Amino acid sequence: FFTFYFVRVMATFRTRKFLTNRLLSRRQMVVDVIHPGKANLSKAELKEKLATMYKTTADVIMPFGFKTDFGGGRSTGFALIYDNVDALQKIEPTYRLQRFLPKKDKTSGRRQRKELKNRKKKEKGKKKTEMGSCKRNGA
Repeated sequence: FFTFYFVRVMATFRTRKFLTNRLLSRRQMVVDVIHPGKANLSKAELKEKLATMYKTTADVIMPFGFKTDFGGGRSTGFALIYDNVDALQKIEPTYRLQRFLPKKDKTSGRRQRKELKNRKKKEKGKKKTEMGSCKRNGA
């Protein structure tokens, strides 16, 4: 007889070097995640788990810098928990805020954008600013 058990893979979260930073209205910590049998955890999962651990909402948590240890099964990174969304928007760098926003669809193709850029190089002043508008396309 061969018996197969489907075990839901669980992850263990540990925080260390916890610091309350009143000047930046946040709590900051190093997060150790033990996830045997899984490559790594998504940042959304990390945010949800940390939100339950620290009794807050996931939108004020900013996890970053996670590295998986050699051999897998363990990751270490950094997390910031802000007091409110306003503090997060004000203090966090824009590149980190962009990671958690939905992706925007590009309006035109890559080749079209390059051609427009090169056409703009040949123009001066007001004509250059008007080139990017959709007057030509009739929209």
